Amino acid sequence: MKIEVWSDVVCPFCYIGKKKFETALANFEERNNVEFVWKSFQLNPNVKTNLNISLYQHLADSKGISVEQAKGMGGHAAQMATSVGLTMNFDKSVVANSFNAHRLIHFAKENGLQHEMKERLFKAYFTEGKNIDDIEMLISLGKEIGLNAEEVKAVLESDKYADAVKGDVKESQQLGVTDVPFFVFDRKYAVSGAQDPAAFLETLEKSFSEWRTANPTVKLQVKEGPVCTPDKVCE
Repeated sequence: MKIEVWSDVVCPFCYIGKKKFETALANFEERNNVEFVWKSFQLNPNVKTNLNISLYQHLADSKGISVEQAKGMGGHAAQMATSVGLTMNFDKSVVANSFNAHRLIHFAKENGLQHEMKERLFKAYFTEGKNIDDIEMLISLGKEIGLNAEEVKAVLESDKYADAVKGDVKESQQLGVTDVPFFVFDRKYAVSGAQDPAAFLETLEKSFSEWRTANPTVKLQVKEGPVCTPDKVCE
């Protein structure tokens, strides 16, 4: 069964929601029969990377609130993060456009490392205060999780995967996604927001039960004969 998640790497509740979902998935008996796919979403696609102002000031300016109110929002998110074992240092966070980071996740997906890349980008942005729109930084982060640095560089210096990111965003619009994180289960059920693991587990069980009914496990009737096994034992 496929689960698709629309998420932005500069969204604190997307990081928290990822952690809560992983807790639910760890308690789901059929987790090995679940395919998990990250989808791109940009909360602010037009934001320009700016290292000269704090994230608090940026939030204040963009939302029409005071810096103190912005700090209060950050403090609330940081407290929620702490409750699930994550660390968010908003004092370090920079104002960065996430488009290139999403392109990198698509490249990592083709190399079987989308989950590792997503996690590394979240940690880099929220915990370490890294600029995730900086090409050299993204190359370094990609290399850390096992991607080829030269291949990452070639991707980021081109427009490769730009259409994939835009395609994800268009798909989210067609589904009516306006907020993230947004978890879609087998294109039948959805969970919006960083909900508790119990809510995710309930939806996992319900959607999987229906999926299994529609896709029953096939048991073959096998007539035994002489075979060779992968460990080179023939009998």
